[in-house]
Amino acid sequence: MKTFTKLTLATALSLGLGGAAMAEGIFAPNLTYRTGPFAATGIPLMNGQKDYMTMLNERDGGIGGVPINFEECETGYSTEKGVECYERTKANAVVTQPWSTGITLQVLPKTNTDMIPILAPGYGFSPMANGKVFQWAFNPPASYWDGASMIMQHIAGGDMSTLSGKKIALLHLDHPFGKEPIPVLEAMAAEYGFELVLVPVGLKEMQNQSAQWLTIRRERPDNVVMWGWGAMNASAIAEAVKTKYPMDQFYGVWWAGHDADLKQVGEAGTGYKSISWSMPQPDAPVMADIKQHVADTGMTEQEDPNSVFYQRGIVISMILAEGIAAAQAEFGTGEINAEQLRWGLENLDISEARLAELGMTGMVPPFSTSCSNHTGHSGAWMLEWDGEKFVQSGDLLQADRSFIEPLELAQSAEYADANAPWPINEDCE
Repeated sequence: MKTFTKLTLATALSLGLGGAAMAEGIFAPNLTYRTGPFAATGIPLMNGQKDYMTMLNERDGGIGGVPINFEECETGYSTEKGVECYERTKANAVVTQPWSTGITLQVLPKTNTDMIPILAPGYGFSPMANGKVFQWAFNPPASYWDGASMIMQHIAGGDMSTLSGKKIALLHLDHPFGKEPIPVLEAMAAEYGFELVLVPVGLKEMQNQSAQWLTIRRERPDNVVMWGWGAMNASAIAEAVKTKYPMDQFYGVWWAGHDADLKQVGEAGTGYKSISWSMPQPDAPVMADIKQHVADTGMTEQEDPNSVFYQRGIVISMILAEGIAAAQAEFGTGEINAEQLRWGLENLDISEARLAELGMTGMVPPFSTSCSNHTGHSGAWMLEWDGEKFVQSGDLLQADRSFIEPLELAQSAEYADANAPWPINEDCE
């Protein structure tokens, strides 16, 4: 990938590479959910995303000197409203950020004709990692299947054979998002000899999980893994404390590691863990820049700049911004189009050195993408609640790609067959 500094690109643009387009900017809409049952977790994430883009606009005049139009379209996490937002924004958008596995699955078949990349950081359909099949879909820096693998490795203490004979309960939202880890966990149960108990939570049961926790008490699992979101997580954590389930045996996906959910139980939540591909860094230079250019000027709605979800929102917008910058450098233009951004997203190089340049060291593990690898598989940290806040528990974990990749290839091929004719990029190595 060609390497351009911001100054080099801005100079090139001033000489005519993008010229009139600079006034209009780059339209990168975000399908948000600041309302509805998932708003408590959606709001800090959306604030982090928006504030990073606002900071770039205020500090740098955008990306490569081109302002970013980061318009929001509210979905309330409704799949139907999400598809409406997609249709409403797609004409001029360079990217679709669906913010729901359900919306992602609805938009995914449209990508080959609309030719707008889906950017779904850490969510969506896990086989989207296969860029040969899903040429327009990206889920960096880690997929749900990566997350499931890392959680199970942590439970096993690094030795998967120790899982033999254990019982693992999956407390999951009865929704496409909550069902994502089931294929890989079922395959792991068969391979490593543990029993997987599925405990679904319906959308109408999120705030009243007495039946689910009755099942957990009856089954007496060695561990509970929560694939939850929004109001479901807060209720589950409260129920776990109420029923005296050992919190050090309770794990969550990265969307089940919201500070506010644990603050409600405080010290009683000590030991609860959540896998996370982002890590709050209060002293990171980027946080000082956001404070200077956004918070101090009254342009933000954030309440806790050091929360896991707010800073994760910053990381998510950084990933998009780096894709835009890579495309600008490659194609020598400021106002890129959707096809050029697709190239940028599959040529991300988020190295330690680049994170240092961005003032984001330690906020996300290094990763890179390619035409065949649309996820990056960054690895993740295990966060543990210490009674007051989340702290890092152990070293960076990595998914067992030798176990997951065959499943990705099989399910992506199955998807392509079910949606034939589906184009495959045979030139992608």
